[in-house]
Amino acid sequence: MSTIVLIHGLWMTPRSWEHWVPYLEAKGHRVITPAYPGFEVEVEALRENSDVIADLTVPATVDHLAGVIETQDESPILIGHSFGGTLTQLLLARGLGSAAVVIDSAPTEGVHVTPLSQVKSLFPTLSNPATYHRAVGFTPEQFHYAFANTLPREESDKAWERYAIPAPGNWIWAYGLLANLKPGHQETWVDYGKDDRAPLLFIGGGSDHIMPPSVNKSNAKHYDKSSALTEYHEFPGRSHWTCAEPGWEAVADCAVDWASKHCR
Repeated sequence: MSTIVLIHGLWMTPRSWEHWVPYLEAKGHRVITPAYPGFEVEVEALRENSDVIADLTVPATVDHLAGVIETQDESPILIGHSFGGTLTQLLLARGLGSAAVVIDSAPTEGVHVTPLSQVKSLFPTLSNPATYHRAVGFTPEQFHYAFANTLPREESDKAWERYAIPAPGNWIWAYGLLANLKPGHQETWVDYGKDDRAPLLFIGGGSDHIMPPSVNKSNAKHYDKSSALTEYHEFPGRSHWTCAEPGWEAVADCAVDWASKHCR
C-alpha cells in the first residue's frame, strides 16, 4: 500500500479530511494530513485569532509541505483539494510525489478562464480592497453558494460550523485576480512543459461554483506540451464540497486508484 499526503485548501484545515483518513487507512494506506504553517491548531482557535492566516505566504506554505514530503521513507501520492490542488502542482514541479491528484483545483498561473459563478463566489472578498491585508471568511450563506450548493442549506450550515475558517485575503487577490495581470512569473507559476514530473489527474465537480469544470479543464490542458501523463475526470452534479458531501467515497476511490495505478 501507499503513503498518501492529503493537502487541504483555503477556508479549511486538515479537519476537512477527517472522513478520508480512516477510510484510506482501512484499505492499508498510510495517510498524512499536513496543515499550512500555523494551522496546526483547531478550527475554533483559528477563527478566534486569524492573524497567522492573514500573514501566510504561498512560498512558506510550499516549503513547509515540501519538508513534510521529503522526510517520508517513500515518495508519496499527493492529493490536493481546491488551493491544495495549486500547492500540489507546485510540489510536483519541484519533483516531489510519485503521482498526484488535484480535486476541484484552484488554477496555477496562466489559466485565464473565469466563470461567472467563480466571480460571484469570490465577490465578497474582491469587492473590498481592504480585504487584501486581512483574513476573510465566508458567511454561511456565501459558503453554501461557493462550496456546498448541492447540499440542503441545513447540511451546508453544519459543514460551515465544523470546518470553515477565514482565508488569506491577499491570496484571493494575488492568485485569483492579479496573477495573470502582472508581468513575469508569479508564485503560482509552474513549467507546464516539464517532462519528468509525476503523473497528474484533475478531478472536477460538474456543479462546482467556485472552481467549475472549465477552470480545471483549462488548467489540465496547459500541460499538453508535456509528455508526462495528465488526465481529467469529472463527477457530474458534485459541488466544491465533493470530498465531504454524500458519495465522497467514490471521489476518494477514483483518486487513490488512479494514483496507485500510475505512480512511478
